[in-house]
Parts: sequence; C-alpha cells; structure tokens
Amino acid sequence: MQRFDAVIIGAGAAGLHCAGIAGQLGAKVLLIDHAAKVAEKIRISGGGRCNFTNRDAAPPHFLSTNPQFCRSALARYTPQDFIALVQRHRISFHEKHKGQLFCDESSDDIIAMLVRECAQGGVTHWQPCAVHDVRRSGDGFELDTDRGAVRGSRVVIATGGLSIPKIGATDFGYRIARQFGHRIVETRPALVPLTFDATTWAPFVSLAGLSLEARVTTGNGKARGEFLEDLLFTHRGLSGPAILQISTYWQPATPIRIDLAPHQNLPDVLLAAKKTSRRRLGNELAELLPRRLADTWLADRPDRAEKALPEQRDRDLLELAASLQRWELTPAGTEGYRKAEVTAGGVHTRGLSSQTMESQQVPGLYFIGEVVDVTGWLGGYNFQWAWASAAASARALAACATTSESGH
Repeated sequence: MQRFDAVIIGAGAAGLHCAGIAGQLGAKVLLIDHAAKVAEKIRISGGGRCNFTNRDAAPPHFLSTNPQFCRSALARYTPQDFIALVQRHRISFHEKHKGQLFCDESSDDIIAMLVRECAQGGVTHWQPCAVHDVRRSGDGFELDTDRGAVRGSRVVIATGGLSIPKIGATDFGYRIARQFGHRIVETRPALVPLTFDATTWAPFVSLAGLSLEARVTTGNGKARGEFLEDLLFTHRGLSGPAILQISTYWQPATPIRIDLAPHQNLPDVLLAAKKTSRRRLGNELAELLPRRLADTWLADRPDRAEKALPEQRDRDLLELAASLQRWELTPAGTEGYRKAEVTAGGVHTRGLSSQTMESQQVPGLYFIGEVVDVTGWLGGYNFQWAWASAAASARALAACATTSESGH
C-alpha cells in the first residue's frame, strides 16, 4: 500500500493550490480527482479568462452561518499573495471592474500555473481516479480508489459544491463530512439567475435580453443584501451580476426590491418635466429608461402613456415613479445548480479550525474551498477563498509532515 503524508481529494482550485504549497513545503502529497479533466471550473470561469481573485477581497464579502470564520485564512493568504504567484509565472492580467482580476489570455494559464506548482512540489497526481471509501486506520486514513488502496496520514476534502453537475460536481465531500460526524449547513444554488412563475412574468418576457444598471435588495438586518450592478431580463426571469449577487442572500418565498433608475430621483424628475415639457409621458419616460422598458411599463397604462405630461395627475406620476424605483416581486425559484456559479452552505465551520481547516473532531481530516460553508460574492471572491483556505491547510499539512519526520 502506497503511503503519503497527505491525500487531497479534488483537483480544482483549492485542491491544486493546496497540493502545490504542501508539496513544496516538504510534504509527500497525492492529489486525486474522479474527473477526466483537471480544474474544469477554473477553465470555464470568467468567460474563459478566469476572474482569479479580487483586489478588495475581505471578510464582509463572504456569507456563512459563522461570518467570522473566514477572517484568519483570508488574512494570512491575501489577494496580493496570489497575484504575486501569477506574476512569478509571467501571466498577464487586467482589472476589469470593482477589483476583479482576469487573465489577458485564457483561464488555461491559471490551470497550467497550478499544475506546474504541483510538479515543483513533487505531487503525485491520479486523474481520473475515483475514491470509493475513506476510513480511519490507526492515526491516519486508508482510501479505496480506482488505482488500489492508499494510506494517508492526512486527508483533505477539496471536492467543491454541487454547482454545474455537467463538469463533474457531486455531493462526495458532504457525504464524507457526514460520515465523520460533521454537520452540513443546507446547500442551495448561489450566484444564480432567479425565475418567476409564468403568469407573473408574462408582461416582461418581451424584455428578454435587455440589460440595465439597477439597485437590487432583499432581506433585513444582517441578512440584508444590496447591490448596484447590471440586471438582465430573461425569458424566465432575471439574471446579470445584480441578480447573481442578490441570489446568495435571497430566501424562498421572500421578495426582492429593484430600483430600475438608481441614479435618478424619478418623482422629482417627472414632476419637474410636467412643468416644462409638452411631450407624451411615454416619450418622456423613454428618455429616462431604455425604450423597451418604458413601453412595457406603460403597456397597462395606455391612456396615461399617450397623454402629454401637463395633463398627468401628480399622484399618477408619483405612483409610476414608485413602481419603477421600488419594484417588489417574489421569485418562484432559481435556475438551480445547473446554472449556479457556486453552492451556498456546506460543511459547518463550527466543526473546523479557522487557522488550519482541520476537523475538530477528526484529527487529520481537512475541508477546504467551496465544500465549506463560506460563500463569496461574484467577482473573484470565491477563488480567493479557495486559495486562502488551501494555503491554510497546506501549511498545516507540511508542519505535520515535518514533525512526523523529526519524530522518526
């Protein structure tokens, strides 16, 4: 039976990074993944250019039932640390929007970098290779795999979430966590488009493809989310960055609130226009909003749409402004894991060390990346959590391997 200091299950962002660091720090590492291709989620991210981190990544940009948990790892492996790695590998990149960093060429550059890092650390890489069982054995673990049994002093679960099953997402990590007594925070699709029932959405189907900047909010108190980003109408509901962001905060059967003219005070604008303009309301509104949106909004108010502004009642103009800037509607659901960029929920952080990601009840078992109940905003934050949690566990793995060697 082959023996390793650490067996890392999952060759995505977190698993690759953890393996590379631990190997270079002296640990004997085996990296296993059941999929045929390495790091497919990195490959498809950022439109194929991988939004690999965010310069501004900080704890407030992450959701968890234990919001403080991510602080330690994020502080000890920062966006600047990963940027330095990217620069060492001479990968060119650019900042696109709100601190989001993308490769100039291709996400393949990040994958190749991580694979090279693993090679430099002498990491043994088995892929495709499924793991069928993980069990305690003495002070370590034994694993049954497609390539036979293997022993590891430490095991790291880096198997991601349930998002995008077509590229190999499974519930393996959650099953292992439960097997060893860990609680799972209920999982749900996050960073995902929202859908509405057909009757509610019928008036807006014709707007599919229309995009505009909007302010979207949901929830209250600490559970409140608010984002000013682009919103996209679809045939089934709403998407775009504003909606993907708010979906992580949205709870079923609760409304979202949308301001479709976030940079204007529509009541004042419309009342002022009434005093100075002779145009029809429909034409005036089309100056303030995309024409398709203005026409759709006034479709059930045809008598008012054709009237000139001076003929409009103040209260009708105020009602119209409120309907556009305080549009409240309740989603029927989401597009699900098929379209979700990440999975919210996961292994409860109360059972993990925030310094090392090690299980507090099963020494030697670690959970990193998306499988943990830490979910970042859209824009490179989830990759930064993958890098930071991977680095935290890798350092611990290497320290344990060094201690073990000195003990011999």
